Amino acid sequence: MNSLLILPIVIPMITAALMLLAYRRAMPQRLMGLIGSVIQLIIAFVLLGLVYQNGIQAIQIGGWQAPFGITIVADILSALMLCLSGVIGVASALYSLADIDRERRVYGFYPLMQILLMGVNGAFLTGDIFNLYVWFEVMLIASFVLLVLGNERRQMEGAIKYLTLNLISSAIFLSAVGILYGSVHALNMADLAQKLPTVPQPMIITLAMLFLVAFGIKAAVFPLFFWLPDSYHTPPTTVTALFAGLLTKVGVYSMFRVFTLLFVENVDYTHGLIMIIAGFTMVIGVLGAMAQMEIRRVLAFHSVSQVGYMVMGLGLFSIASIAGGIFFVLHHSLVKSNLFLISGIVQQHAGTTELKKLGNQIARDPLLAALFLVSALSLAGLPPLSGFWAKLALVQAGFEVGGTGSYGGYIIIGVSLAVGLCTLISMTKIWNEAFWKPLPDTALPPPPPMTLARKVLMFTPVFFLTALIVALGLMPDPLLHLVNEAANQLMNKGQYIRAVLGEPHESAGS
Repeated sequence: MNSLLILPIVIPMITAALMLLAYRRAMPQRLMGLIGSVIQLIIAFVLLGLVYQNGIQAIQIGGWQAPFGITIVADILSALMLCLSGVIGVASALYSLADIDRERRVYGFYPLMQILLMGVNGAFLTGDIFNLYVWFEVMLIASFVLLVLGNERRQMEGAIKYLTLNLISSAIFLSAVGILYGSVHALNMADLAQKLPTVPQPMIITLAMLFLVAFGIKAAVFPLFFWLPDSYHTPPTTVTALFAGLLTKVGVYSMFRVFTLLFVENVDYTHGLIMIIAGFTMVIGVLGAMAQMEIRRVLAFHSVSQVGYMVMGLGLFSIASIAGGIFFVLHHSLVKSNLFLISGIVQQHAGTTELKKLGNQIARDPLLAALFLVSALSLAGLPPLSGFWAKLALVQAGFEVGGTGSYGGYIIIGVSLAVGLCTLISMTKIWNEAFWKPLPDTALPPPPPMTLARKVLMFTPVFFLTALIVALGLMPDPLLHLVNEAANQLMNKGQYIRAVLGEPHESAGS
C-alpha cells in the first residue's frame, strides 16, 4: 500500500504529459485535466484513510535505505494537505472550462496546471529538505508561466515582482540547505531531526532564520508579502483561485514542518519571533484590504492577513494551537478560492471588479449574492461557518498559553479578534458596493449574458466549495479530530523519525 504515496506526484505528471501530446486539441485536454484532478482527489482521501488507520507511511524510492535515498512520507498533515490540493484542483479544473480562453489553452494552461499540482503534492510528501527545494522550483516555474499567460501589461508587472521575490526566496532556501548539509552532513528531515541538536546553538538559530525568511516569502508573511497583492489580481480567475488556495499554503506547510521537526531547541526565541510576525501579518494585511476598492485586490490583501492566523498557531506552539492553525489553513483555502471564483462571475456579469463601477448585483443574481455572503462571513469568522471554528480553536489555544504566564498569548488573541472585526468591515464594503447599492452612473455597459452551459460550469465549483464551507461549520468535529491527531504527530517527532528511519538513535527527541 505504501506505493500509493507516489501517485499524487505521478498522476499529474502523466496527465500533463498526455496533454502535451494533445496540445492542439482543446476538448481532450479539458477532459484529461478534469479527470486527472478527480483521480488525485480520490487518491488523497484514500491516503488520508491509510495514514489515519496505520500511522505515518514512508517509502524509499529506488530501494535505497533511508537516509541515503529519496524519501516520500505522509503523515496526517501531509494527507490533509493532499486532500486540500485535490479539492482546489477539481474546483479550478471545472471552473477553467468556462474561464480559460483559446490563447491560454494553446500556450499550455492545462499541462502547466497539472505540473503546478505535481509540485504542490511533491512538497507535501517529500521527506528530504533538498527535494523540498526542488518541488518549490517546480511550483515556481509552473506558477510564473501561468501568471504571464495572455501577455497583458498588468500581468507582466505583477509577474516580475512575483518572480524576483521568489527567486530571492529560492536563493536563500538553497543557501540554507547548503549550510545545513555542511553542518550535519544530512538532508533527510528525519535524519536531520536526530543530528541537528548536536550543532552549536548560534548555527541552529542562523539556519532557523534563513529558513524562516525563505518560507516566509513563499507564505507571504510580514514584511515579505509585497509580491502577493500585486500578482493575484492580474491573471485569469482560475489561476488566482488556484494560487490563493495552494501556493501560500505550501510555504505555511513548510514552516509547520521544519519548526516542529527541526528547529525546536530554542522555542522561546524562534517561535516567539514567529508569533510577532503573525501579529504584524494580520494587521498590515487587513489594513491593506480596507484601503482597496477592487474586489480581487481586497481579497489578495486578506490572503496576507489570514496567513497571520495560520502562523499564529505555529508561534503559540502547543498541540491545540497547531491543530487550530492546520484547521485555519484548510478553511481559508476553501473560502479564499471560492471568493476569487465568485469575483470572476461578478466580472462576467458586470465587466469589471472595480467597486465604484459595481452595484445592484443582488437584484441581478440573488444566488450569487447568497454564495458570496456565506464565504465572506466565514472569512470574517462568524458562526456557524468554518471560519468560526478555526478562529475559536486559535483563541482557545491562546488562552491556554496565556494561562501559563506568557502574556504573548493574550496579546495575539486581542490582535486576532480586532483583525477579525476589520475583516468583517472590509467584506461588508464589498457587499455594499458590489451587491447592495444602486448601479452607479459610472457602471460599464453589461456584457452579453452568460450561456447556460457557461453558467453551470462557473457556478458548480462555487456550489461545491460553499457546501464544504457550510458542512465544516455545521459538522466540525471530524475535521477537528483529524487536525488534533495531525498536531499530536507533529509535536511527537519521534513518530516521524521511526516511520522514516526505523528505531531512532538515542539523540532523537520525542
